Amino acid sequence: MHCTCLRLTQSGHGPLPARFLNPIRWRDLSVGAAMRRREFITFLGGAATWPLTVRAQSAMPVIGLLGTATASEWKPYVDAFHRGLSEVGYVEGRNVAIEARWANSQYERLPAMAADLIQRQTTVIVALSTPAARVAKTATATIPVVFTTISDPVQMGLVASLNRPGGNVTGVTNLSAEVGPKLLELLREAVPKARIIALLVNPTNPTAETLSKSLQTAARTSGLRLHVLNASTEEELNSVFMTLRQLQAEGLVVVSDVFLTTQSKQLAALAIRHAMPAIFQDRQFASAGGLMTYGGSITDMYRQVGVYTGRILKGEKPADLPVVQATKLELTINLKTAKALGLNVPNSLIGRADELIE
Repeated sequence: MHCTCLRLTQSGHGPLPARFLNPIRWRDLSVGAAMRRREFITFLGGAATWPLTVRAQSAMPVIGLLGTATASEWKPYVDAFHRGLSEVGYVEGRNVAIEARWANSQYERLPAMAADLIQRQTTVIVALSTPAARVAKTATATIPVVFTTISDPVQMGLVASLNRPGGNVTGVTNLSAEVGPKLLELLREAVPKARIIALLVNPTNPTAETLSKSLQTAARTSGLRLHVLNASTEEELNSVFMTLRQLQAEGLVVVSDVFLTTQSKQLAALAIRHAMPAIFQDRQFASAGGLMTYGGSITDMYRQVGVYTGRILKGEKPADLPVVQATKLELTINLKTAKALGLNVPNSLIGRADELIE
């Protein structure tokens, strides 16, 4: 009887031992038999990919971080994000992977970075600023997005409502648009004779216009003249303080922004050099020598983003996770700076401070 046999080999090692495989006999050349023979060969060929398939099925979920600053500048906040992740049981390298993209304060780079994270099929995208959040929201309607923002996410079009976000996006906000007028109020309380105030914003930030309008309204109500100044580079910051002198400004309000936050130390140094009473939202500013800060804890905001990201990895949907709002706002006053500026900070203001730097 004629027999057709397949000679099976181990790649690079010659024929398979006979004890592992009996010859396959093809009794006829009918169409059905030929099809079975081709199916068997295809089956054997596919077996070579089994280990890869198993690895793919057991691969860790991937978080895509979309950041506006740099990794080194944002390290304290990313560390807080990791703490939040760990609270839900996720540790990078153990059961989750992280792909980070940093725009180095060049907001125009964000769309390409978001597209890259989407192409890499990340499980969830974490947008670490308002500009990054808007880009991520536009880029995908399917991949979950967790954001941080300093503005009203409903007004920015990120979510349908705070309690019921809907869609694939949720996150954490400290609502700087609401804090902005309070910054002006506190600065005026510390410098009661001030009548000309300047507001510093980053014009490339999509929240800049909203914040400017909010503070201009508050300034008019208080009988103050408010000048809006723009800076999106380190060089422009130096020009801002020269302009302040020309305007005879008696105080400066700096609203929260990723770029401006990364320049907290430079801003504080310039404020001291130009004897300018100033208030910012980031505590680093007061620590570096700025007069005052008022705002929610940024590190706690990022910790909460980590918690939400972990909950989504566990299967919860962004639409079911209400946007978290900052509930505790902290006032920090640098009394050493106040003394250097010749300011007698009222006891009523000192008594409300959460922290005094002396």
